[in-house]
Amino acid sequence: MLLGPSIITVFALLVYFVTIINVGRARFKYNVMPPATSGDENFERVLRVQENTLEQLIFFLPLLWIFSYFVSEMWGMILGGTWVVGRILYAWGYAKEAKKRAPGFAISTLSGLALLGVSLVKLVLMAYEAYL
Repeated sequence: MLLGPSIITVFALLVYFVTIINVGRARFKYNVMPPATSGDENFERVLRVQENTLEQLIFFLPLLWIFSYFVSEMWGMILGGTWVVGRILYAWGYAKEAKKRAPGFAISTLSGLALLGVSLVKLVLMAYEAYL
């Protein structure tokens, strides 16, 4: 049924939705009206959180589903949940100061790389076995 990756997908998209709301709020707070994407440094950091989260979702979501289907739904949920927590820490840290984004970035990147590495190994082994 793949309930685990479904739940993690909803949480990941919820985190992304919150970053969208934060950009809208920051536009008014720092008086950076559309279509402008620069101005106050505080606004630019909030915008970068939203943009970077979108970039990371493209990498993360397919890997979450591939890993959960072919490797382990439970471990997919654990690694996916770790990714979500990392993105939240990244957003909080970066919104305060650029230097404070590193721990959250590291957590989400490492969990994404774990999904990638294990998925790649599993798929290569499956392909090898299928064509023997």
